[in-house]
Amino acid sequence: MTMDSHDLILLRELQRNGRATNVELAEKAHLSESSCQRRVRQLEAAGAIERYAAVVSQQAVFVTITLESQSEAALKAFEREIAAIPEVMECYLMTGSADYLVRVVARDVDDLERIHSTRLTRLVGVSRVTSSISMRQVVRRADLPVR
Repeated sequence: MTMDSHDLILLRELQRNGRATNVELAEKAHLSESSCQRRVRQLEAAGAIERYAAVVSQQAVFVTITLESQSEAALKAFEREIAAIPEVMECYLMTGSADYLVRVVARDVDDLERIHSTRLTRLVGVSRVTSSISMRQVVRRADLPVR
């Protein structure tokens, strides 16, 4: 999809406030309300806007996981299992010393211990799990730098 300056304004505004009304969006993008609504629907249909969500406050816990093997079968088996853990919010295959970086949510330290001992360390092929708890959030952006 080719986007013009109006589409980019709409994307920036919706990232900042997904609950913005069509009237507010039309005003920001200098469009009529009907044209604005049509453009937003086109952005959604084209996949430029995947979904709308509320951002819930949470404590960040980052976990690095190293596998015993990096074979394709081992990676696929691990990824299938990690995706089934509801406390896992994000999981990335990484370069460097650890194979995966995982962001999990936990109510408290006891809950983190439960997740660590009953879920993460029991995943197939895991050789090492290291957890880090954030002390303070310095930067958190939900909006991509749309230009």
